[in-house]
Amino acid sequence: MDLELAKVDREIINNEVYDHLADRWYEAQDDPIALLRNQHKVEMPWILDSIRRNIGYHAEVLDMGCGAGFLANDLAEAGHKVTGIDLSTSSLKVAESRDHTHSVHYHQGDVYQVPYESESFDVVAAMDLLEHVSDPQKVIAEASRVLRPGGLFFFNTFNKNPLAWLVVIKGMEWFVKNTPPDYHVYSLFIEPHKLKLWMEDFGLENPDIRGIRPVFLQKQLWQLMRSGEVPKDFKFTFSKLPLIAYTGFARKARDQ
Repeated sequence: MDLELAKVDREIINNEVYDHLADRWYEAQDDPIALLRNQHKVEMPWILDSIRRNIGYHAEVLDMGCGAGFLANDLAEAGHKVTGIDLSTSSLKVAESRDHTHSVHYHQGDVYQVPYESESFDVVAAMDLLEHVSDPQKVIAEASRVLRPGGLFFFNTFNKNPLAWLVVIKGMEWFVKNTPPDYHVYSLFIEPHKLKLWMEDFGLENPDIRGIRPVFLQKQLWQLMRSGEVPKDFKFTFSKLPLIAYTGFARKARDQ
């Protein structure tokens, strides 16, 4: 990592946690990353359907903070042309090794200064990223810059309220093995109305926002609380209210 990227990395909160996961990104059950994998299973069909309905079957996609490629690789398998950027070279190596299409372009990149020309992509995703950066507005500005007019910006992050603090921060600390200190930082959680205002500032309109949360009445939750390990069939669900986490997309205005 060069000096410029190292400087940026100090603004990415707890990024080093992901550097050491290696294949555990896809295999570990005794780590919070297992929850992210299961949440992704719920989000992915909705993301694919939203892209098909609004853009088509062959979109050009940028996955910002792509990690080990959960989203990017699934989008490529669905026929989209995908680029993924992340600061973690070790995560990018895992992403490449799991890309069965061998078509995703993975690059070490700075989400504050995306190395692509303006209006280069039909879709930009910042999934599970905004709560890990000290300046999410800069990330949104870059996403809007590289989006074509009419393109979609996908996001997922945490609401900022006592319930989100209890479930996301304390729940993981208490019940999920190998949760590192400050895995999530409450001060970086984002209220939905604030995110809407930021997106509007950068020409991203009409957000479709839905809550996403664990299914509370499931035996897998009790198994997790007893063992500290996330069952492979642990379930998430969409919800009408974004009380804990929320996901969605906004469209770039065509007159930008």
